[in-house]
Amino acid sequence: MDLLQKQDLILKGNMKKVIITLSLPIMLSNLIQTIYNLTDTFWVGRLGANEVASIVLIWPVIFFFMSFGAGVNIAGTALISQYIGSQRKKEATQIAGQILSFSALFSIVFGLAGFFLSHSLVSLMGGKGEILQLATGYLKIIFSGMPFMFLFFAFNSIKQGQGDTVTPMVIGAISVGLNIILDPIFIFKFGLGVNGAAYATLLSRAIFTIYAVYTLFIHDNGIRLKKSDLMFNKELIKIIKIGLPTSIGQSMSALGFGLLNAFIISYGSNTLAAFGIGNRINSLVLMPAMGIGSALATVIGQNLGANQIQRAKKAVRQSVLLNTVMMVCGSIIMFLLSSLIIQQFTNDPEVRRQATEYLRLISLVLPFVGYFQIFIGTFQGSGHTVSAMILMMGRLWGLRIPMILLFKYFTNWGSSAIWYAMILSNLLICVIGLGIYSTGNWQQKVIKKKTLNLDEKIQKSTG
Repeated sequence: MDLLQKQDLILKGNMKKVIITLSLPIMLSNLIQTIYNLTDTFWVGRLGANEVASIVLIWPVIFFFMSFGAGVNIAGTALISQYIGSQRKKEATQIAGQILSFSALFSIVFGLAGFFLSHSLVSLMGGKGEILQLATGYLKIIFSGMPFMFLFFAFNSIKQGQGDTVTPMVIGAISVGLNIILDPIFIFKFGLGVNGAAYATLLSRAIFTIYAVYTLFIHDNGIRLKKSDLMFNKELIKIIKIGLPTSIGQSMSALGFGLLNAFIISYGSNTLAAFGIGNRINSLVLMPAMGIGSALATVIGQNLGANQIQRAKKAVRQSVLLNTVMMVCGSIIMFLLSSLIIQQFTNDPEVRRQATEYLRLISLVLPFVGYFQIFIGTFQGSGHTVSAMILMMGRLWGLRIPMILLFKYFTNWGSSAIWYAMILSNLLICVIGLGIYSTGNWQQKVIKKKTLNLDEKIQKSTG
C-alpha cells in the first residue's frame, strides 16, 4: 500500500482497519525499542545487580535530554498530518525540513552538554561508589550518540505524519538485530562491561540513522526533501510553539522519574534493579496501547485537517475498544507468568521477589495506562499539546510523587509503597484525561486556513 492509498484509508476507510494498519508497525517499532533495552538488561544482568542498577538509574537523565527534541517531533507529526489531510504537501515538506535541521542542531548542543556533565548528573541522581562510576561511563557514550537518536526520531515523525509507520519499523528492526549481535561481543568478548552495551547501541543506531535520513532526499514516495528545505524559516516558530508544551511535559516527567529513582534507590539497589527489570517487561506488554496511541495521533491529525471531526471522534472510540481488549489480555498473562518471566533477567532472589510483586500489582491497572496513551495521542495529534502536558506532568508531579512521599513517611509498606503510588496515579489521571477530552477543545485544528493566491482565486471563481 503506497502513501496515497494509505491516506485515502485514513480519511475514508474502515476505522478499525485504519487503527490496526497504522498501529501494528508502531507496536513492532516500540517492541524493537524495548528489545534494545531488554537486550542490554539481559546481558548486563549477567554482570550483577549494581550493573543493572547503573543503567536503570540514568535513564531519566537520558529521557530528560530527549524530551526537548521529542516535543519538536510531536509537533511535526501533528502539523504534517494536518497539512497532508488538507492536501497541502508543500507546507508539509517545509515542516519536515525544519524538524530535521532543528533536531540535528539541538542534539549536538545537548549531547555535548550531557557528555561533560555526566558525572555531576549521575551524582545528583543519587549514584555513589561503583554505581556512580558505571553509570557515568555508560551515560557519556549514550550522549555521544545523541545526534543519531534525535535524527531517527525526526525521521520517524516525518514518516508517521504521512501515515507511513512501516518504514521506520523496518529500519529499526534491522538496527536492533545488529545491536543484539554486538551486545555480547562488546560486553564480554571485548571485556567492556556496561560500557560495551552503550557502544553496541551507539554503533547500531548510527549506521541505520544515516541511511534513514538519506532516504528522505532520494525517494519520491511521499515527502522528498531538498537541501533548501533545511534552511531555517518562519515555520520553525510554529513548530516550537506547538512542541514546547510537550517538551516541558516530557522534561518535567523525566525530572519526576529521576526523583522517583532517587526514592527507589533509598530502599537499596535491589529495589531499583527490580523496578528497572519490571518496568522494561511492563513496557513490552504496553506495546499495543502505545502503538494505538501513536497511530491515533496521525489519524486525528489528518482527519481534523480534512475537517472530518466526527470521524476523528470515531477513531478515539475505536481505539478505546481495541485497547481494552488487548490490555485485559496482557494483564492476565503478565499476572500469571510474572515470576517465570522475571527469572529470565536476574539470579538475585530479592530482586526476583520485588520485581514479581511489582509486575503483579501494575498488571491490575494496565487498561488504564492504555487509556492514558489514547488521551495523549488524541491531544498531540490535534496539536493541543498543552492538554497532553497537563496529563504528563499531573500523573507524576501532581499525583505519584506526593503519594510516594505520603506512603513513605506515614505507612510501613516499605518498597511496596512505590507500586501502590503508581497504581493510584494511573487510575486518577485517566479521570482527569476524560474530563479534558469531554470539553471538545481538541477538535480545533492548529493549522491556519490556506490563503489563496491570485491564480487559485480565479480558478475557484470560474470552476
